[in-house]
Amino acid sequence: MKTVSQINVLREQLAQARRDGLRIALVPTMGNLHAGHLSLVREARRHADMVVASIFVNPLQFGPGEDLDSYPRTLEADQNALAAEGCDLLFAPSTAELYPAGRDGLCNVQVPGVSEGLCGGNRPGHFDGVATVVSILFNLVRPEVACFGEKDFQQLAVIRKLNRDLHFGIEIIGVPIVRAKDGLALSSRNGYLSEQERAIAPRLKQCLDALKARLEQGVARDVALREALVAISESGFKPDYLELRRAADLGAVEDDTREAVILVAAHLGRTRLLDNLKVALPVA
Repeated sequence: MKTVSQINVLREQLAQARRDGLRIALVPTMGNLHAGHLSLVREARRHADMVVASIFVNPLQFGPGEDLDSYPRTLEADQNALAAEGCDLLFAPSTAELYPAGRDGLCNVQVPGVSEGLCGGNRPGHFDGVATVVSILFNLVRPEVACFGEKDFQQLAVIRKLNRDLHFGIEIIGVPIVRAKDGLALSSRNGYLSEQERAIAPRLKQCLDALKARLEQGVARDVALREALVAISESGFKPDYLELRRAADLGAVEDDTREAVILVAAHLGRTRLLDNLKVALPVA
């Protein structure tokens, strides 16, 4: 695997790949890779001849008081993990390389509708930062395929709309959540959990499982969600939100909705955990 940090070198590498007729897949990450990230690389390999990963801790998607400075940066370990999974090229630019004119006055990509509410409501500007950096990466790499994890379900919906509305023409593949044996969704931020908090963390998925069962049994949505919110709080979490949305587009669930998704964000100590679970709603 080759690692490059400069845009001109990246373009040279990709130009040669295109001359060779290779189909290119992109896996964007912020590094500190775990098994969930590596599942994206494996999925990308299934759909392309050349897998390009990126590692960039994007300052645009961190708000005031968030963990930009302390976010773990583990480039050497990440390089080894990517190479072991068969990644062909790693793009690991500096902030100055990607934003050479600085961040003030930078073009800002906004994705209305799907970016609002949920994490977009609690983290103003977060999805603008995601959409902007993903647009830059799409423009630089010009992949045929890009893989994103379903754990960040709203982010995936934002990227699908971005790709569609701006006519990038990329096949966007959502890859299922990878979980620890106890059910906790893998995340780079799980490393912030204390030993005691790590023992509590799997209860979040247990609450979602119970909510899913109640919904699929036909319990009224507002009742089931209210019960689950109480259970999450009593399990030791401080919920940001717990919502049921349409799986296809994150719109409001209606009487004829059959495929839905439960979305939750909750704090455990100083760690913000995200999770989601798809639900097949019964006919009313």
